[in-house]
Formats: sequence, structure tokens, C-alpha cells
Amino acid sequence: MAWEDRTPFEAIEFQFGLSEAEVIKTMRSHLKPSSFRMWRKRVNSGVSSKHAKKRSSDISRFKCSRQRVISNNKISKR
Repeated sequence: MAWEDRTPFEAIEFQFGLSEAEVIKTMRSHLKPSSFRMWRKRVNSGVSSKHAKKRSSDISRFKCSRQRVISNNKISKR
């Protein structure tokens, strides 16, 4: 979810309880340095909608309309 540009930090916090700082710390520790820099550059650019403030006001959901239901931290299993 953190790598995906359209998933806001608020959705990650809602589902997993991780703040933006914790997500950044996790990404820093799990990615190669060059991949982390590329991700941070994308997140802070005008293209990414990783922050709710940058998102269009028309988008009021955390997920794609065709995606399965997300209920807090209960991820459905097959």
C-alpha cells in the first residue's frame, strides 16, 4: 500500500495503525537506498496523491470501487 501512489497515508493508518512517519521508517528499512529516494521523490511530487490534502475533493474513498471490501485490519483470506 505504501508503494502505491494513489493510496493515502490516512488509509494505511486506518487499516494498519501506522502513522506517516512509521511508514516512511519502514520503507527506508526495507527498500534499497536508491529505491527509497525514488519513492520519496514520487510521494513529495505533485503527481502522487499520497497525502489527503493533495487528493481531489471528488475522491472520498480509500480504495478502488472494484476492490474487495476493506474492514479495518481484517484482510479476507482465500
